[in-house]
Amino acid sequence: MIESYRDLEVWQRAMQLVEDVYRACELLPHHEMYGLRAQLQRAAVSIPSNLAEGHARTSTRDFLRFVSIAQGSLAELETQLILAGRIHGLPDEMLKTRLEDADRLGRKLRGLQKSLSARLAAADRGSSQPPVPSPQSRIAEDAEEYL
Repeated sequence: MIESYRDLEVWQRAMQLVEDVYRACELLPHHEMYGLRAQLQRAAVSIPSNLAEGHARTSTRDFLRFVSIAQGSLAELETQLILAGRIHGLPDEMLKTRLEDADRLGRKLRGLQKSLSARLAAADRGSSQPPVPSPQSRIAEDAEEYL
């Protein structure tokens, strides 16, 4: 059972990606501390942060919006990783691994988004009124496959 955003596999994977990105950033030149390195770190941190914030919201619609923001941050991160490889020669194997991790996380995010969208559509079909948010566990039920 999901009791917290920390129980979501998608959040756990996002956190691991953040750790890996921070390690990769250590290989970038010092003069990038406030440039590309900072951008990479901010984009990476944004992904699990938006998942956590969205999960803490009181409606599925809000959670869906934050999942979408996390997807945007993931695309931003992938772009910046490729740029770090092109400009600063981030090691090919490290870059390849981080991009593969990002791709897997992206699939998880799209699956979660699809699940949440289906829940909203079902709620909208069942009532002419906007869906009434249920307790925090309503998101857990939708996200069970992402544990």
